Amino acid sequence: MLHVLYLVHDLSDPAVRRRVIMLQAGGAKVTLAGFRRTVHPETASVDGLSPIDLGPTKDGKFAQRLMAIAKAALSLRARLKGVPKPDVIIGRNLEMLALAKRAKTLLSADIPVVYECLDIHRLLLGRNKISKAMRGAERALGRDAALLMTSSPAFVRDYFQRLGQIDAPVMLLHNKVLELADGPAEKRSHEIAASGGEPWTIGWFGALRCRKSLKLLAEFTRRKEGRYEVVLRGRPAYSEFPDFDAFVGAEPHIRFEGVYRNPEDLARIYGEVHFSWAIDFFEEGLNSSWLLPNRLYEGCRYGAVPIAMRQTETGRFLADRHIGLLLDNASVSSLTGRLADMDADSYAAARKKILAEDRGTWVCDLRDCRALVDRLKALAGSTAFDPVLQAA
Repeated sequence: MLHVLYLVHDLSDPAVRRRVIMLQAGGAKVTLAGFRRTVHPETASVDGLSPIDLGPTKDGKFAQRLMAIAKAALSLRARLKGVPKPDVIIGRNLEMLALAKRAKTLLSADIPVVYECLDIHRLLLGRNKISKAMRGAERALGRDAALLMTSSPAFVRDYFQRLGQIDAPVMLLHNKVLELADGPAEKRSHEIAASGGEPWTIGWFGALRCRKSLKLLAEFTRRKEGRYEVVLRGRPAYSEFPDFDAFVGAEPHIRFEGVYRNPEDLARIYGEVHFSWAIDFFEEGLNSSWLLPNRLYEGCRYGAVPIAMRQTETGRFLADRHIGLLLDNASVSSLTGRLADMDADSYAAARKKILAEDRGTWVCDLRDCRALVDRLKALAGSTAFDPVLQAA
């Protein structure tokens, strides 16, 4: 059985749980280690695993995170004591790639290291000395990476290849909905039939970190005087807008419903909304323009019509399939104009086109999990790699 040492930046990140499930479902044994974003010393299990706790870090506190990485590097030998030698080490994000390299040195020089990068941090994209140093560190750490796993072709095209960051084989793992069992989940998605008509409901779920989106939606719903409502679910990034609770509490047509379980709650929460907000201006023109977010696949899986910016990778993805609603600019007038002619019939037609898409466009199943583990097995057993491998 393939043994994977998986090093992560945030043990509470739902995407970490999804990847662990994928690896286990594909037939791998997983040893999980990572930082936590909580003040409690105890780290809860992640889908049956008791992770190795590398200590706390704080969202948005770069200097603190650097110190935490340095401390973890010094104590890594002791923390990995008793862990069987892994066949593959995966470092999720740049800071964990550094620890993956350290773990490789401590455990054995012949273990392949995989760099999993699902976001390009803004510190990597500037022209100042810090950004140049960060990119240099990434190039150095990734020089002998056995594989780059990422979630959008734009990351490869517009960052890794354009800037010459990582010269490694690429595996695209889209942020699809994880469904390992046929039957109930499949049937349930087609039983949900969101009705057209007022009040129209827009769902914005996941990592809530975009102040510009929140302000735009607040102004839009106020102007529409109750004909549109916005439901927020997930984890607000208080480092980006510490006044989130007060702001949302003051809005008459926006409500925050807290966290949810992924994938267990997806059918229910997307079945309660008409539209899915697939827009993020957090790192406008850079990471936000390149990513294909979780909410794109989640909303479409359950028939919520996505709203996206046209000149982004998400917009191109939707335009290629002739689905969703695309905005030309980030304004209330653009959103109003795009929704002006929406009625029950046009909404039903938009939703029908999404549900007609092949299930594999939105869903990651057991075959995908096995394909991932098989790819990692090939790394552990061979030094010959394909130049690009796409995981459908």
